[in-house]
Amino acid sequence: MTGNRVVTPMATKESSDEFNPPVVTTDVVITKRRVALSPKDYLARAIATCGVGYLPLAPGTWGSIFAVGLYLLWQLLKMEFFRAFGEGHGIHGRFISLWFACTLVGVLCITMAGLWAANRVEALSGRKDPSTVVIDEVAGQLITFLVLPIVGPIQWTLVIAGFLLFRAFDIWKPYPIRRLESLEAGLGVMADDVLAGAYAATVLALLTSAYLFWIF
Repeated sequence: MTGNRVVTPMATKESSDEFNPPVVTTDVVITKRRVALSPKDYLARAIATCGVGYLPLAPGTWGSIFAVGLYLLWQLLKMEFFRAFGEGHGIHGRFISLWFACTLVGVLCITMAGLWAANRVEALSGRKDPSTVVIDEVAGQLITFLVLPIVGPIQWTLVIAGFLLFRAFDIWKPYPIRRLESLEAGLGVMADDVLAGAYAATVLALLTSAYLFWIF
């Protein structure tokens, strides 16, 4: 202990999904002794847990389900927006490009906010990647859905496939996903799920191509 800080030289990395065993890392977690939490601390906890991180059994799965809800809400907004401003106005192609750009910016903002929030919550808890932090699963799941079609109704079969694929890669953690967990602070929390999302998106893109070819 140095001053008002507690230094943990060997930190046990928790998992936000209890299907994974704990991973011991050499990351140094530094916590400050606080009399009371600041508004930024409460904001960081709200972002990091997304309101579902404290649910029992498998918080990571709840985080992915939360992301599915965000995706579906975004798709409903897209359909309403297109219905109001797109149909009959000759802006179909420009609308698709603009909507995809907004989607990318939104996912990037969630990922960056997750980096900040996870880093702050780690410092508050003194634990490496606390199990209550699920913003990494939210970001990874949304990255998976980036390859789904923008035009047309929600393809429920592909949404379910994307959810299952991301959960599979997040739990299995093929190379080099598990190595990314040892990165420092919030980067270590987010990076492995971002890559799991990229892996899942790649497989989902192939499935989407085959699915759309088959139904059309």
